[in-house]
Amino acid sequence: MQRRHYAITLEQASQEAPTLARLTALANESRERLQSLQALIPTPLHAQVQAGPIEGDTWCLLVRSNAAANKFRQLLPAFLAHLRSKGWEVSAIRLKIQPD
Repeated sequence: MQRRHYAITLEQASQEAPTLARLTALANESRERLQSLQALIPTPLHAQVQAGPIEGDTWCLLVRSNAAANKFRQLLPAFLAHLRSKGWEVSAIRLKIQPD
C-alpha cells in the first residue's frame, strides 16, 4: 500500500480497498432496504428502528425497545414479502434491541 500525504474521502478509500468497498455496499443496501419498508412501518415506530448488518440472506434490524421489537415481530412476514417483491434475497430478519 502506498502512503499518501493528503486526505481522501471515504468513497475514494472504499474504491481502492475491496473489503471496505464490500462493507460500504452492504451498509448502503441495508439503508435502502429499510427505506423501502417505511410505508409498512407505523409512523410512531420510524424513530425506533435502524438498518443493521446483512449476513448472507439474513438481515438485522436494530430496535430501541422491547415494545417496539414486539410490534416489529408482528410485521416481519409483511416485511419479508415486500423485500422479496423488490428483488432482495432475504430469508430471515433478525431483531436486535439496541437501547439508547
